[in-house]
Amino acid sequence: MQTTHAPDTHGPGHAIERLIFFSDAVFAIAITLLIIEIHVPEVHPPFTDAAFLRALAPLGVEFLSFFVSFFVIGAFWAGHHRAFDCARHWSPRLILPNLFMLSTVAAMPFFTAFSSEYYGHRVPSALYAFWMMLIAVANIWVQRLATSPPVVGERVAKAHCRVIRQRGIATLLGTMSAFAMALIFPFASQMTLATIPLWRLLLQRLSPPRA
Repeated sequence: MQTTHAPDTHGPGHAIERLIFFSDAVFAIAITLLIIEIHVPEVHPPFTDAAFLRALAPLGVEFLSFFVSFFVIGAFWAGHHRAFDCARHWSPRLILPNLFMLSTVAAMPFFTAFSSEYYGHRVPSALYAFWMMLIAVANIWVQRLATSPPVVGERVAKAHCRVIRQRGIATLLGTMSAFAMALIFPFASQMTLATIPLWRLLLQRLSPPRA
Protein backbone atom coordinates (compact mmCIF):
# COMPACT_ATOMS: atom_id res chain seq x y z
CA MET A 1 0.00 0.00 0.00
CA GLN A 2 1.46 3.31 -1.06
CA THR A 3 1.75 5.99 1.61
CA THR A 4 0.91 9.53 0.62
CA HIS A 5 2.73 12.42 2.26
CA ALA A 6 1.27 15.79 3.05
CA PRO A 7 2.67 18.58 0.91
CA ASP A 8 5.54 20.52 2.42
CA THR A 9 4.10 23.73 3.84
CA HIS A 10 7.43 25.13 4.99
CA GLY A 11 8.50 28.11 2.96
CA PRO A 12 8.53 31.90 2.88
CA GLY A 13 5.00 32.17 4.26
CA HIS A 14 5.87 29.81 7.11
CA ALA A 15 8.91 31.92 8.01
CA ILE A 16 6.83 35.09 8.21
CA GLU A 17 4.25 33.33 10.37
CA ARG A 18 6.94 32.16 12.81
CA LEU A 19 8.31 35.70 13.07
CA ILE A 20 4.81 37.10 13.73
CA PHE A 21 3.97 34.43 16.35
CA PHE A 22 7.26 35.06 18.16
CA SER A 23 6.68 38.82 18.06
CA ASP A 24 3.13 38.47 19.41
CA ALA A 25 4.47 36.38 22.31
CA VAL A 26 7.04 39.02 23.25
CA PHE A 27 4.43 41.79 23.11
CA ALA A 28 2.07 39.73 25.30
CA ILE A 29 4.77 38.94 27.88
CA ALA A 30 5.94 42.56 28.05
CA ILE A 31 2.40 43.81 28.56
CA THR A 32 1.80 41.20 31.28
CA LEU A 33 4.99 42.05 33.14
CA LEU A 34 3.81 45.65 33.52
CA ILE A 35 1.30 44.67 36.21
CA ILE A 36 3.77 42.41 38.02
CA GLU A 37 5.80 45.50 38.89
CA ILE A 38 2.85 46.82 40.94
CA HIS A 39 2.96 45.18 44.36
CA VAL A 40 0.13 44.76 46.83
CA PRO A 41 0.57 47.37 49.60
CA GLU A 42 1.17 46.30 53.18
CA VAL A 43 -1.65 47.26 55.56
CA HIS A 44 -1.24 47.08 59.32
CA PRO A 45 -4.02 46.48 61.87
CA PRO A 46 -6.52 47.81 62.62
CA PHE A 47 -7.85 47.10 59.12
CA THR A 48 -10.05 50.14 58.74
CA ASP A 49 -11.34 51.57 55.47
CA ALA A 50 -9.09 54.59 55.95
CA ALA A 51 -6.04 52.36 56.41
CA PHE A 52 -6.71 50.55 53.13
CA LEU A 53 -7.29 53.80 51.28
CA ARG A 54 -4.06 55.30 52.65
CA ALA A 55 -2.13 52.21 51.55
CA LEU A 56 -3.66 52.29 48.06
CA ALA A 57 -3.22 56.03 47.48
CA PRO A 58 0.51 55.88 46.50
CA LEU A 59 -0.32 53.26 43.85
CA GLY A 60 -2.27 55.80 41.80
CA VAL A 61 0.86 56.92 39.96
CA GLU A 62 1.94 53.32 39.35
CA PHE A 63 -1.43 52.43 37.82
CA LEU A 64 -1.30 55.58 35.69
CA SER A 65 2.08 54.52 34.31
CA PHE A 66 0.78 50.98 33.85
CA PHE A 67 -2.16 52.09 31.70
CA VAL A 68 -0.03 54.51 29.67
CA SER A 69 2.56 51.82 28.94
CA PHE A 70 -0.12 49.18 28.34
CA PHE A 71 -1.85 51.19 25.62
CA VAL A 72 1.41 52.44 24.09
CA ILE A 73 2.77 48.88 23.81
CA GLY A 74 -0.65 47.88 22.47
CA ALA A 75 -0.36 50.62 19.85
CA PHE A 76 3.08 49.36 18.82
CA TRP A 77 1.67 45.84 18.56
CA ALA A 78 -1.19 47.13 16.37
CA GLY A 79 1.31 48.91 14.12
CA HIS A 80 3.39 45.74 13.89
CA HIS A 81 0.24 43.80 12.98
CA ARG A 82 -0.76 46.32 10.29
CA ALA A 83 2.71 46.28 8.73
CA PHE A 84 3.00 42.50 8.58
CA ASP A 85 -0.52 42.22 7.23
CA CYS A 86 1.03 43.69 4.08
CA ALA A 87 3.93 41.23 4.02
CA ARG A 88 3.69 38.34 1.56
CA HIS A 89 7.33 37.39 0.94
CA TRP A 90 10.03 36.39 3.39
CA SER A 91 13.33 38.25 3.67
CA PRO A 92 16.13 37.56 6.19
CA ARG A 93 16.52 41.33 6.47
CA LEU A 94 13.40 41.33 8.69
CA ILE A 95 15.08 39.43 11.53
CA LEU A 96 17.52 42.01 12.95
CA PRO A 97 15.22 45.07 13.03
CA ASN A 98 12.36 42.96 14.40
CA LEU A 99 14.59 41.56 17.17
CA PHE A 100 15.82 45.06 17.98
CA MET A 101 12.25 46.32 18.28
CA LEU A 102 11.21 43.37 20.46
CA SER A 103 14.19 43.91 22.77
CA THR A 104 13.14 47.50 23.38
CA VAL A 105 9.54 46.46 23.98
CA ALA A 106 10.61 43.72 26.40
CA ALA A 107 12.48 46.29 28.51
CA MET A 108 9.44 48.54 28.93
CA PRO A 109 8.34 47.06 32.32
CA PHE A 110 11.63 48.24 33.86
CA PHE A 111 11.39 51.78 32.51
CA THR A 112 7.72 51.96 33.47
CA ALA A 113 8.49 50.87 37.05
CA PHE A 114 11.44 53.26 37.30
CA SER A 115 9.49 56.27 36.05
CA SER A 116 6.47 55.52 38.28
CA GLU A 117 8.66 55.04 41.37
CA TYR A 118 10.19 58.50 40.83
CA TYR A 119 7.29 60.10 38.99
CA GLY A 120 7.76 63.75 38.15
CA HIS A 121 11.56 63.72 38.28
CA ARG A 122 13.46 64.73 35.18
CA VAL A 123 15.86 61.81 34.67
CA PRO A 124 13.33 58.95 35.09
CA SER A 125 10.75 60.77 32.94
CA ALA A 126 13.28 61.61 30.22
CA LEU A 127 14.66 58.06 30.24
CA TYR A 128 11.14 56.64 29.87
CA ALA A 129 10.38 58.92 26.91
CA PHE A 130 13.78 58.29 25.36
CA TRP A 131 13.17 54.53 25.49
CA MET A 132 9.82 55.09 23.81
CA MET A 133 11.70 56.95 21.07
CA LEU A 134 13.94 53.92 20.54
CA ILE A 135 10.89 51.69 20.15
CA ALA A 136 9.38 54.18 17.69
CA VAL A 137 12.58 54.25 15.59
CA ALA A 138 12.73 50.45 15.54
CA ASN A 139 9.04 50.38 14.66
CA ILE A 140 9.63 52.63 11.63
CA TRP A 141 12.53 50.41 10.56
CA VAL A 142 10.39 47.27 10.70
CA GLN A 143 7.39 48.95 9.04
CA ARG A 144 9.44 50.18 6.10
CA LEU A 145 10.87 46.74 5.44
CA ALA A 146 7.48 45.05 5.74
CA THR A 147 5.80 47.54 3.41
CA SER A 148 8.52 47.66 0.75
CA PRO A 149 9.65 45.26 -1.99
CA PRO A 150 10.52 42.44 -1.95
CA VAL A 151 8.51 41.76 1.25
CA VAL A 152 5.27 43.60 0.55
CA GLY A 153 2.53 41.90 -1.45
CA GLU A 154 2.09 42.94 -5.05
CA ARG A 155 -1.62 43.68 -4.53
CA VAL A 156 -1.16 45.86 -1.45
CA ALA A 157 -2.02 49.46 -2.29
CA LYS A 158 0.83 51.96 -2.01
CA ALA A 159 -1.54 54.40 -0.32
CA HIS A 160 -2.17 51.85 2.43
CA CYS A 161 1.56 51.39 2.99
CA ARG A 162 1.96 55.16 3.10
CA VAL A 163 -0.66 55.44 5.87
CA ILE A 164 1.12 52.76 7.91
CA ARG A 165 4.42 54.61 7.58
CA GLN A 166 2.79 57.92 8.51
CA ARG A 167 1.43 56.35 11.68
CA GLY A 168 4.94 55.21 12.58
CA ILE A 169 6.36 58.70 12.06
CA ALA A 170 3.51 60.20 14.11
CA THR A 171 4.39 57.87 16.98
CA LEU A 172 8.02 58.95 16.82
CA LEU A 173 6.99 62.63 16.88
CA GLY A 174 4.77 61.95 19.89
CA THR A 175 7.59 60.28 21.81
CA MET A 176 9.95 63.13 20.89
CA SER A 177 7.38 65.57 22.26
CA ALA A 178 7.20 63.54 25.48
CA PHE A 179 11.00 63.62 25.76
CA ALA A 180 11.07 67.39 25.28
CA MET A 181 8.33 67.79 27.89
CA ALA A 182 10.30 65.60 30.32
CA LEU A 183 13.16 68.08 30.16
CA ILE A 184 10.89 71.08 30.76
CA PHE A 185 7.98 69.80 32.88
CA PRO A 186 8.51 66.11 33.83
CA PHE A 187 5.07 65.70 35.45
CA ALA A 188 3.37 66.06 32.06
CA SER A 189 5.78 63.94 30.03
CA GLN A 190 3.76 60.71 29.88
CA MET A 191 0.55 62.61 29.15
CA THR A 192 2.25 64.22 26.14
CA LEU A 193 2.13 60.80 24.45
CA ALA A 194 -1.54 61.59 23.89
CA THR A 195 -0.40 63.96 21.10
CA ILE A 196 0.38 60.98 18.84
CA PRO A 197 -3.10 61.04 17.17
CA LEU A 198 -2.70 64.80 16.65
CA TRP A 199 0.64 64.27 14.91
CA ARG A 200 -1.04 61.63 12.74
CA LEU A 201 -3.77 64.06 11.68
CA LEU A 202 -1.19 66.75 10.95
CA LEU A 203 0.85 64.41 8.74
CA GLN A 204 -2.27 63.36 6.87
CA ARG A 205 -3.12 67.00 6.19
CA LEU A 206 0.41 67.86 5.08
CA SER A 207 0.79 64.77 2.92
CA PRO A 208 -2.53 63.06 2.24
CA PRO A 209 -2.23 59.50 0.91
CA ARG A 210 -3.08 59.16 -2.77
CA ALA A 211 -4.87 56.17 -4.23
